[in-house]
Amino acid sequence: MNSKYLSKSTIRENYEAYGEYFAKILQNILVVLQDKIHLSAQPTYKWRIKSFDSYYKKVLRKEADKITEFSSLICLTDMLGIRLICAFLEDINLAISQIKELFEIKEVEVKGTEKNFSEFGYESIHVLVKIPEECFPPKDERFENLMPLGGELVCEIQIRTILQDAWAEVEHELIYKTEFSPFDAPLRRKLAAINASLSLADITFQEIRDYQKKLQKELEERRQSFYSIADNLLDEKPKQALTDEPINRVSPFVQGTIDEMLLRAIEAHNAGNLEGAVQIYSKILDSIPPTEKTVISVIRKHRGMAFFSMNKLEDALEDFNTSIECDPKAFRTHYYKGIVLSIQKKYQEAIDSFTTSLEINEFQAHTHFRRALAYYEVNEFENSMNDLDAAIKLGMKQEEYKFLQEKLVQKFGMNM
Repeated sequence: MNSKYLSKSTIRENYEAYGEYFAKILQNILVVLQDKIHLSAQPTYKWRIKSFDSYYKKVLRKEADKITEFSSLICLTDMLGIRLICAFLEDINLAISQIKELFEIKEVEVKGTEKNFSEFGYESIHVLVKIPEECFPPKDERFENLMPLGGELVCEIQIRTILQDAWAEVEHELIYKTEFSPFDAPLRRKLAAINASLSLADITFQEIRDYQKKLQKELEERRQSFYSIADNLLDEKPKQALTDEPINRVSPFVQGTIDEMLLRAIEAHNAGNLEGAVQIYSKILDSIPPTEKTVISVIRKHRGMAFFSMNKLEDALEDFNTSIECDPKAFRTHYYKGIVLSIQKKYQEAIDSFTTSLEINEFQAHTHFRRALAYYEVNEFENSMNDLDAAIKLGMKQEEYKFLQEKLVQKFGMNM
């Protein structure tokens, strides 16, 4: 070798001298990421400084002409690495957008897209960021001679799902670490099949996540409609339309499944197509074996709410009772049953239902409030006031309880 080149031992000494310095930089970047990155599920992080052997091989391959006595250290773009591991595919783009707000981006690369279906590379997003000044350790004379290529030190942030990371770890051990690429066709097909299975699992997990979000949105909308109708009926006001504006409905999850049918029923319910909703709920119930108590309880509860919205109170009550028989701990169903009984002016029975609901879950502001209303109707004003106080402490809004508070104040002759 020409005398102008540094020996491997000298390069190793130079490189490993920066270990503590690099570790501090990575730890500071991690603090920023952990504090500022917010995804649908909390991500986990790994970090690493490139091993010297890997570093040296890459330097020889790509930067051999820079290995001179004048170089303190040759910096590569992947010397410092942080891996952000998220739960769902949707989190990847969200993480990238948040990283772009935190750092100056030098490059974004999607690894694995060059592979065809019969190969076994798995996609991974690599974001190259400039290290901000605040992430560098305090000045240290030991590192004054740092001469990174391009005039700046960078950090590579890899963004993967949990399954992508699992594949990458195994792939690294089986293939890259051993410098082995299988030529045997059956073995290649097995690896490709595993890769495809993991990719499909990621997609399926995301579909389930999307379905859950859609369902929760529809359930919350339907629940608010139920409460609104209950208020109108209790106050003997004309029942208002469920919604004044058209709603953009969500697409089904998987055609023909109970989940998909349930979502369609709730969509129909929220859109005001109550007959259609009842028909779908009934179809689901016809397909469920009598031993599936939990599922029957849920569907009966939903159909009961649809009957309630149609002002078919006896049908609603029958469904709520059956739902409770299948799942006695379903505190919301006891609550819905209590509302129906209150509208029917069966106040003592309503109180019993609200009480059962609160025995299962005492932290329900609206259940305390509804029981307070029922107590007021049977002239148990002290119990009514106690329940109202509980509802207020649990965060009920003043505009919702003010009218009952004023009535109780008049009964007790108190000043507000």
